[in-house]
Amino acid sequence: MSAPTLDALRRYAVARTLFAPTTLPRAIQRLGFVQADPIRAPARAQDLTLRHRVRDYCAGDLERRYPRLAVEEDCLVNYGFLPREHLGLMHPRRPSRAWDAGTRRRAADVLAFVREHGPVHPRDVQRHFAHGRVTNYWGGSSNASTHLLDGMHYRGMLRVQRRESGTRIYEVAAHPPADDSPAGRARCAAALVELVVRKYAPLPAASLTYLVRLLDYGAPQLSVQTRAALRLARERLASHRIDGTVWYWPADEDPASRRHAPDAALRLLAPFDPVVWDRRRFTLLWDWTYRFEAYTPEPKRRLGYYALPMLWREHVVGWANLVVREGRLQPDFGYVGATPKGTAFRNALDDELQRMACFLGSDDRRQRRTGSGPARAADLGAADPGR
Repeated sequence: MSAPTLDALRRYAVARTLFAPTTLPRAIQRLGFVQADPIRAPARAQDLTLRHRVRDYCAGDLERRYPRLAVEEDCLVNYGFLPREHLGLMHPRRPSRAWDAGTRRRAADVLAFVREHGPVHPRDVQRHFAHGRVTNYWGGSSNASTHLLDGMHYRGMLRVQRRESGTRIYEVAAHPPADDSPAGRARCAAALVELVVRKYAPLPAASLTYLVRLLDYGAPQLSVQTRAALRLARERLASHRIDGTVWYWPADEDPASRRHAPDAALRLLAPFDPVVWDRRRFTLLWDWTYRFEAYTPEPKRRLGYYALPMLWREHVVGWANLVVREGRLQPDFGYVGATPKGTAFRNALDDELQRMACFLGSDDRRQRRTGSGPARAADLGAADPGR
């Protein structure tokens, strides 16, 4: 294995996660974890991530198919969807902040209620118990029953059985007995570290450390063990220093392989796509800073409310903000430098907007499956990127 250049690492970072589209279960299994976000601009982050990796994927397919999949909504480094088999690495989860006696009592009552009634909507719990309101994590006011259900889910007492119009429907969770021996805890920690490395590699050293710290969210009870696993991982992973930064990746992969040659496609990526997620790595690989600005006051935004990074071949050349008005996809583009010229770029962008329209619209989905494609980007109200 030859030492990779930064160019090789960039191609490797793109190729290893933008694999050939496959089935929904296989894509989630290969990714290991799909970060979720409730904002729809123009679709939720989990759908925007999966559309590049699942054949014929349409917005909302994960939510619609979730009850039939061996997939769980749960936490890892943040909240999202992961193969059910990974839950055993994190449960029983023991939060760093324990509930007081009153909260434990209310949780026990709700658990008994769910056992008796089966899957429940948060409004059913609120109607029965009248828990009132609480101050949420951001200082605002939230429904106390929803807040309690969220805490019970996090602690592994409940699981998400399905969603109704985006709202979680809960049922009682059942987790297999965990091996709480020192060796068992070490194995779980090592598997979690391997999981995040496989998902986000290649990783700068600082990003690897940061990711392992974020595992305290999914497995707070394994904090000591994940840090020990990190020390071992640094010895076992392949690594190379480039311009003062040490990079890590799985030892059985070769970043310098010619197999990582980029294709000619253009892709609009979710803000939490694995290609984009590590902002430190993003800056090192593409030499500009991407920011997620949905929670930034509008006057201070540089890229836009929900800017989707624009990956063309191996380069992130700009971004797009997409809205749908009266059934028409209306994009607004921004570029890092000059607008790319030439037919190849224009055709690639047009094809991506066409795919986005299919992904977003049920009419387009029917057209696609019957062989009559949707209108070209110009007919969808797309701005001319060359103007």
